[in-house]
Amino acid sequence: MKTSVFRRFVMFWVHHAQQGIGSLGELFRNPLASIMTIAVLGLSLTLPSTLYILVKNSQSVTSGLNEASEISLYLQKELSREQVENFAERVSLWEEVASTDIIFKDVALEEFRNASGFGSAIDYLQRNPLPDVVLVLPTQEHRAPERARTLLQRLQNEREVNSATLDITWLSRLQALIRLVQDILGAIALLLCSAVVLIVGNTIRLMILNRKDEIEVMKLVGATNAFIQRPFLYTGFWYGLLGGILAWLATLILTWWISRAMVQVTELYESPFRLVGLSLQEALILWASAIVLGLLGSYMAVRRHVSRIEPQ
Repeated sequence: MKTSVFRRFVMFWVHHAQQGIGSLGELFRNPLASIMTIAVLGLSLTLPSTLYILVKNSQSVTSGLNEASEISLYLQKELSREQVENFAERVSLWEEVASTDIIFKDVALEEFRNASGFGSAIDYLQRNPLPDVVLVLPTQEHRAPERARTLLQRLQNEREVNSATLDITWLSRLQALIRLVQDILGAIALLLCSAVVLIVGNTIRLMILNRKDEIEVMKLVGATNAFIQRPFLYTGFWYGLLGGILAWLATLILTWWISRAMVQVTELYESPFRLVGLSLQEALILWASAIVLGLLGSYMAVRRHVSRIEPQ
């Protein structure tokens, strides 16, 4: 009894292996049609993967911008130099604050005098109109726009502060724009993945119709729908796998080509930015996604068409 169960278990996987290898051989027996289908699948998957790389790299760029939230505190004019220093030292001890820097009003006035060219006019001023300024740099955890605004509100409530500014409006707009682009790219990727499913499904449907007579004979001798469907499902698997590998190779080439063009631009701006391609994990996800799409397309085709074919 145990030997019979073990033999059935072994033969089950042997039959699967035979049908899987047979379906792969079927692709080689029709090379032109197979190459065209795999090329369409690969190119359809190349665009979403390339767009993903661009989105991933844009996120790495904006993450650095997100950390550029510096708060400028304009202090009350009647504060003495010692009071300004004590206030800056007290704020620097807050857990939300990484560092503080002071721009004293006399230093600011002198810099303005040198930069503006109105030195003679400034000499007529009876008193310095500029306030002392404390620049506050939040910690890593509090540099996001929402947390930076909370810190800004707390600093504004300090009695030494006359006004405070946090110029992150442009950053919020940039983040909103990036989210919009991500949503658009996600919609494009969804449409292209749907196209892959339809392409595989239509290809498998044509294969089923071309083998209609063979399927009728198989059903006459007692073959089940599941047995007949299995080679077509394996064909969808091979289409997905080979299409995914082609998409990965095409994405590597595109990434290399775009990276070469970007190097020239980044060198002009003396930027260390480099385009990062797909990691091994992301490549495996691409292959797995392609296989799932291929199986889904073939499954939809065989479930609909194989069961409709009956011997006359």
